[in-house]
Amino acid sequence: MVRVLVVDDSGFFRRRIVEILEADEHIKVVGSAANGREAIQKVMELKPDVVTMDIEMPVMDGITAVRRIMKLQPTPVLMFSSLSYEGAQATLDALDAGALDYLPNRFDEFSQDREEAKRILRARVRQIGARGLAPKPAAAPAAGVKTAVRPDAAVPRRSAAATRRGDYRLVAIGSSTGGPVALQQVLTQLPATFPLPILLIQHMPSTFTPAFAQRLNQQCQIRVKEAEDGEMLEKGIAYLAPGGRQMGLVDRGGKVLVRIYDGDPGLHYKPSVDLAFASAAEVFPGKVLSVVMTGMGADGREGARALKKGGATVWAQDEATCVIYGMPGAVVEANLADQVLPLGDIGRELAKSV
Repeated sequence: MVRVLVVDDSGFFRRRIVEILEADEHIKVVGSAANGREAIQKVMELKPDVVTMDIEMPVMDGITAVRRIMKLQPTPVLMFSSLSYEGAQATLDALDAGALDYLPNRFDEFSQDREEAKRILRARVRQIGARGLAPKPAAAPAAGVKTAVRPDAAVPRRSAAATRRGDYRLVAIGSSTGGPVALQQVLTQLPATFPLPILLIQHMPSTFTPAFAQRLNQQCQIRVKEAEDGEMLEKGIAYLAPGGRQMGLVDRGGKVLVRIYDGDPGLHYKPSVDLAFASAAEVFPGKVLSVVMTGMGADGREGARALKKGGATVWAQDEATCVIYGMPGAVVEANLADQVLPLGDIGRELAKSV
């Protein structure tokens, strides 16, 4: 049973969330709060498994509340936020403060089907409630020490320390739930001289990706930008797939261009890690170093399979440092991972391997 505290300054929205959540026999709402200060008190008193938190509230906003909750009583927090540019910035601030995930505060903004939207909300609460808070990534190993692989993980074909150097033409990274913070940690470890282009495929709404790319660009030594259709792939630049669309690559006479397109409207993930990885496999057969990181579902598994058929390298984030182990777990279970790494090691290993 996942015990939930619902926090929102709107009494109507609080009642609606409670009603939706309690329709699931595996979820119990143990309390509610109308502002951040009250939320902190209720968290200390009730010790819920999950908190759903609005961002804009009187007395104390949700971001400040998350930051204090993480200091006093660390608890998984699911944010409700506006899909405006300002809402995107605030949501990214909330994730930096310690929130695990977010959903739009209007159901019609993340699903046209009301019942599907309710199902997504309940599933997200169950997932992060069952997972709890992932431990902070371990410190990087000392120089010359090989990264350990989990005993239950797929046996790596070679250690990260022995990965081929100079053979790669592209790095491709896929992520979802927990991805914004994970990507920030990985990319900030890369030097300004990083010699390859990077594709970033993060499940994220279209209004969030410009703000997220801008934030990463300010934090990283490499350049990070939202990808644009038709631009030429360049070394040392990370291209973030625009939310709500698909990203791929196309070879035009030896020049590799980014392709941004709408894709099949029936596809669940936009952008899709599978599609981006498969496109990279076609353009750079055997020359891609790919990483599947934290996220719900199995997006990336079939793309990793396509990469492996061409001889490319696939890494997966380990379970201990994932917010949700779904995506990397699917890759590991399919025996597609050459290496299973904790989050804290991925950026450093990327820098060494290329």
